[in-house]
Amino acid sequence: QVQLVESGGGLVQTGGSLRLSCVASGRIFSGNPMAWYRQAPGKQREWVATISTTGNTNYAGSVKGRFTISRDNAKNTVYLQTNNLKPEDTAVYYCNLDPQYRAILGYSAWGQGTQVIVSS
Repeated sequence: QVQLVESGGGLVQTGGSLRLSCVASGRIFSGNPMAWYRQAPGKQREWVATISTTGNTNYAGSVKGRFTISRDNAKNTVYLQTNNLKPEDTAVYYCNLDPQYRAILGYSAWGQGTQVIVSS
């Protein structure tokens, strides 16, 4: 039972943009803060950004000012607009519950992610 489906990744040049999307099941999405994460080759998965149910956002320092997280509650969808991409942004991007809520709810599943490759 697939509950998180990410899309929108691709190959872009340095300075380019991509808009990532994630459709989540209602059980996950409704009433919970959502987040984007990424995992670069050979590295651990890291948190990128969070959006609350009311639209408040928070970002990792490495993406602040370049990435924008948003959500459409009617569509159970969370987005990540990525601008001014850098080679170090190359990673598989995942959406999921905010880290704190993953721990509180004991949610362990992940989607397949979407690959972003930024060429120099």
